[in-house]
Amino acid sequence: MAPKLIPAFVSCVSGGGFTSAYRPRVSSPCVRLVRLDRCWCSRRQEAEELSVHINKFRETFSKRMAQAGLEPHHRIALGVSGGPDSMALCVLAAEWKTRSLVPPGCRSGAVDGLLAIVVDHNLRVESKEEANLVRERVSKLGISCEVAHCQWKDGRPDSGRLQVSAREMRYEMFHKICSQHGFGILLLAHHADDQAELFVLRLSRNSGVLGLAGMAFTSQIFSNYKYCHGGGAMSDVILLVRPLLDFSKDDLYKICRDRGQEWVEDPSNQSSLFVRNRIRKSLMQYSSSFELFGLELQALISSLRRTRAYVDHTSSKLIEETVMITETGYAVIDLSALQSSKVDDMCLAKFISMLVQFISQRHRPIRANSLKLLLSYLCSFPCETSLTVAGCYLCPAPGSKGTKVLVCCSVNCPLPSKMEFLCPSHHGNREELFRESKEIVSKSIEKSRSIISSRTEVDFMDASSESILCEARRLHLISESTLKFISSLQQEERDLFKPKSEKIPYDHSQETNGITGSEYIKPGQTVLFMNRFLIEWELSKYFACNGQGIVDEDAGKLCIFCASGHEMTAKVRPMMECDWLYLAELTDPCPREVSQDFSVSIESGTVLAIESLHNGHVRSCARMTLQALKSIPVAARRSLPVLVNLEGVLLSIPSLCFKHCPCLQVSARFNPIVPLGGGHSSFI
Repeated sequence: MAPKLIPAFVSCVSGGGFTSAYRPRVSSPCVRLVRLDRCWCSRRQEAEELSVHINKFRETFSKRMAQAGLEPHHRIALGVSGGPDSMALCVLAAEWKTRSLVPPGCRSGAVDGLLAIVVDHNLRVESKEEANLVRERVSKLGISCEVAHCQWKDGRPDSGRLQVSAREMRYEMFHKICSQHGFGILLLAHHADDQAELFVLRLSRNSGVLGLAGMAFTSQIFSNYKYCHGGGAMSDVILLVRPLLDFSKDDLYKICRDRGQEWVEDPSNQSSLFVRNRIRKSLMQYSSSFELFGLELQALISSLRRTRAYVDHTSSKLIEETVMITETGYAVIDLSALQSSKVDDMCLAKFISMLVQFISQRHRPIRANSLKLLLSYLCSFPCETSLTVAGCYLCPAPGSKGTKVLVCCSVNCPLPSKMEFLCPSHHGNREELFRESKEIVSKSIEKSRSIISSRTEVDFMDASSESILCEARRLHLISESTLKFISSLQQEERDLFKPKSEKIPYDHSQETNGITGSEYIKPGQTVLFMNRFLIEWELSKYFACNGQGIVDEDAGKLCIFCASGHEMTAKVRPMMECDWLYLAELTDPCPREVSQDFSVSIESGTVLAIESLHNGHVRSCARMTLQALKSIPVAARRSLPVLVNLEGVLLSIPSLCFKHCPCLQVSARFNPIVPLGGGHSSFI
């Protein structure tokens, strides 16, 4: 008689396992039945364990979204590549929204307020087909989806910068789609394994503590596209959130498998030509043989992130206490207050980097050599010399006896002045579209101030790139084996890394007295000059000037100084010494003989051209402008925008309200697009 299999089954479920009393001793068919039951028990146990993991994943995701200040009713975009990372993000985000907003019995297929953005980089033949496949899979989750197709100059980016160019293009597309659809929040699927790869990569490039802290949990990104709105220059600001930084790659695979969610694998991720792929493979191989490696590395990165948060907070506070930003676009540092603050060099370096990047509006990383020069300059007290570095000119403030330093935008740089023409926003409610993200950032800033660690609670304040691993070992954050492995991997990548030493020479033939061919402005146009000054030029067609001042309204007549000649075009350039010398000449109390008024017929109207170099208006305006210039240091004057006509005659210094004629309506104000500090970011 065949043995009963139920006792064996019950024993397996209760955790007792198979005992010898119930082990069958019969033919192979019965044995196969028992093994099937045993496998079924194992699968059930695995399913139960997976269910526990999935619930924890959901809780972790909800917690991170709350920490970012996000709530289910917010409109949120998702960056989706179709891989397991971004597909898991779609699954978690859709469930997070529906569980909170929709009662269980009323849930339909569509998820309101979510938009997935798929970027087709157009670098492989099959990329378009893959992008459409990803859109189908995302749509099945109830998420609206947009596919953005990249168009490359010369067909594709330079092979030496392939991944960097693809990343820049991807973020540009994210920004474009978010702006078009009015989404001010973007989620990306970067995870803990990505942070580990970035740590090793930056360590091999001699990055410091701040760089080794990795990617920010939340940050603001600014669009390259600028427009006019509400009387100022603006750029759509997107709040970028990475809610999966606590998840491993394996966690994301589990989420996809639990939902039966398919994904695509990018074949380029297997190529050893790319440094990230090499590092990823090495980390995976080592972590498979040493289970604690991942935990140790994450503990190290977490400690670095706490240090980064402290440095960012201290630097911002230092700017509030020691820096004054003027309306004409330069900063004044109180060296006395700075010296008394006695902050660490790392905080001081971050402080001056933030300030220099803001004044120059060049938001590229400051090189190590330039940063050393800036730190050395700030530590010299009282200050007695000047310094030109990183797009800025630093010098002692006049009359301060070296206790204050001016930070001005330097126009004596190898790059020409930049001018962008701005168009009005096509969305009347654009401010409202991005109000949510601004409110979230404001609350996040207030919240972060209360949870920043003190100086005594953070590590690595005195560590350099070379000493970080040893310091982490001393703090028992990593083991000796982890230290040796990362050190060897770091050295391998250093040996493979070949920095480009050649500098591309700048073609000065494109310059014309500091003005490029694109820096012309006409009435009715609005431009952003050097990313710093918003200039608007309007022309009144109903006034003309004579030798005594303003003439009554006279339609069809234009002043020659307003019209800038018959072409009605002006050049915009930085102020030069000859400009304030010219102003002094205009205030000469002994006017020269002036020619008679004359008229020139042009097409349908008459242009009344009056040479009014010494009339009452110009003399008075020049005198007031010279008085205003006395309060502006010479170094700061050189970055102020001026308008000249095609013959080089000074028409206006709009920042100081100087104009040759009342007809000329030109205004300029300091309007930097990217705020001080480069926008909000959080590493907590």
